Amino acid sequence: MDLFTRSWTALRTAVAEIPDPDFGRPSGCAGWLVRDLVCHLVIDAQDVLITLATPAATEPTVDAVTYWHVEDRPPTGEDPLDALTVRLAAAYGDPHLLRFHLDDVGSAAGRAAELADPQGRVGTRDEVLTVADYLGAYVLEWTLHHLDLIAHLPHVRTRPPEESMARSRAMLERIAGAAFPASFTDRDALLVGTGRSTPTDAQRAELREAAVRFPLVLG
Repeated sequence: MDLFTRSWTALRTAVAEIPDPDFGRPSGCAGWLVRDLVCHLVIDAQDVLITLATPAATEPTVDAVTYWHVEDRPPTGEDPLDALTVRLAAAYGDPHLLRFHLDDVGSAAGRAAELADPQGRVGTRDEVLTVADYLGAYVLEWTLHHLDLIAHLPHVRTRPPEESMARSRAMLERIAGAAFPASFTDRDALLVGTGRSTPTDAQRAELREAAVRFPLVLG
């Protein structure tokens, strides 16, 4: 629960630090500008609010790790929601409006998470999981998108919390069914492991030796 709050706060702080002109620069999400990614975060925050307001009475069907699906191929941008996100981001026009909307909805999502019962059960994506597991899954979401946000913005000061990076690496390793080589930093493991960066020849050899399946396209 604490890592959800810390990773989400750090991500929103990073967005607040981005100068207006940089909203038109590429993000680490292929085909998305920074503004598109920030718009996606608004939608994510809405999903958090909706899910926390959707209690479930049945037993959990997934946890923070099995919540994630591994897709067969990277997103192409042809998915209707992806296309809508790009159009919606462009419709904001002034980055200030997009930044304000994220702060408004994002703050509400953060407060709802702090007030939620960790042992409560919620329903989302036709699955049931505890609140703690749901928010735990989002630590990986926030951390990866924080890395996406600053991929081409080295001047943004706020970085993902180290604990969030470590937890996200551990979750990705469970999804992969193998540990990344010890020589990989948490950032390397997350970026290479999800296909956000291309491994060096040496890293590729280490990954083969460790029998790590990559890249993992999460959905």
